Amino acid sequence: MVRLTSTVVASATTLLLAAPTLASETLQDKLATTAASVTEDVIALRRHFHEFPELSNEEYKTAERIAEELRAMGLEPTTGIAETGVTALIKGGKPGPLVALRADMDALPVIEQVDLPFASKQRGVYNGNDVGIMHACGHDTHMAMLLGAAQTLVAHQDELPGDVLLIFQPAEEGAPHGTPSWGAKKMLEEGIFDERKPDAIFGLHTFANLPAGMVAYRSGPAMASSDRFSITVSGRQTHGSRPWNGVDPIVVASQIVMAVQTIASRQVDVTKAPSVISFGIINGGVRNNIIPDTVELVGTIRNFDMGIREQIHAKLRHTAVTIADSAGASAEVNIDLGYPVTVNNEDLTAQMLPTVQRVFGDGRVLESPLVTGAEDFSYFAQETPGLFLFLGGAPEGADPAQIATNHSPLFFVDESTLPYGVNVLAQMVADFMIDATTSSGD
Repeated sequence: MVRLTSTVVASATTLLLAAPTLASETLQDKLATTAASVTEDVIALRRHFHEFPELSNEEYKTAERIAEELRAMGLEPTTGIAETGVTALIKGGKPGPLVALRADMDALPVIEQVDLPFASKQRGVYNGNDVGIMHACGHDTHMAMLLGAAQTLVAHQDELPGDVLLIFQPAEEGAPHGTPSWGAKKMLEEGIFDERKPDAIFGLHTFANLPAGMVAYRSGPAMASSDRFSITVSGRQTHGSRPWNGVDPIVVASQIVMAVQTIASRQVDVTKAPSVISFGIINGGVRNNIIPDTVELVGTIRNFDMGIREQIHAKLRHTAVTIADSAGASAEVNIDLGYPVTVNNEDLTAQMLPTVQRVFGDGRVLESPLVTGAEDFSYFAQETPGLFLFLGGAPEGADPAQIATNHSPLFFVDESTLPYGVNVLAQMVADFMIDATTSSGD
């Protein structure tokens, strides 16, 4: 069993006592030294989480391990939030703001194809199907890095001018279809910010298409909203040789698919924000010469502006219903609201950018393009200023354009990037607290 506490304290103490300029060291210097000293344990934790992944809202053993590690640090975790979520509070030794750090916990229904000694062999049930389970999106690294940052901050908590809320969140990848709320939204509904709302929240995500040890950021909208939609087109069944005796929902559905493409390209202001409407499922019919009664269309909507998001929803409904009506059919449109746009607070991003540059160094901090993937960190960032970073995970020398992306069975994270993640989380906490207390005159 990996224990962060004893090894971290011993290593950090040795390093700090050996430092010739100990008396003049800043809190940031001390955090950097301690963050580096926990690397071996962070890697071991990452490998444990990777080998034993669990699906969304089923992260029971993962949560147990996280809570166990937090207790070993002297913290008192709260468990069972939003099914399996875990929180803990690090009390600083001085008054100041509350800063939240968040990591997600769940894995994906993917069979791992990476040849690793700690590769996942776990299986589970997803939508009624027997599936492999893999941390194919880096959540194993997120948990390990947050635990490392927690230990780093605990080692110096008497010097912290403020408190830190640790959030280990389940079900970022989404709960089974039909679940009313999950993940970040459910944690908020269950009151994790009710007693005291954080003054800022930070998170990060490993990405395979960026080299390890590099980081990307984007001020303002950074990741897209994500909504699932379904359209059921109802006609009237008839023999395929006599289509005039019925109403063909396949033809109507085809017209809807083509017409919907003009919503993003012709009906909303493309100069404000890009949007994507994609169909992923078309179901209808059982035989070549039978025109069916119904066809189902299912797809996703991605967008970077909440106002345009509402316009797209309205135009999708109008397009489907009126086309169906014109052919004597009907269309029922259902839109399941997914994650909002992930927005990095512009002031907070500008404030923390020097911190990020200090941790990663010259030439290793990039401005990210818009990311059409979605994140439910967005819910936290709607409640308080947030900053979400993209941490590189591609091995040295690899072509990021050719490497397997997130959600692939070949997804791989170079562990050399983990110390950067641990350090930047701890440093952002310290810098934010110091800036806040200095500006307030405390």
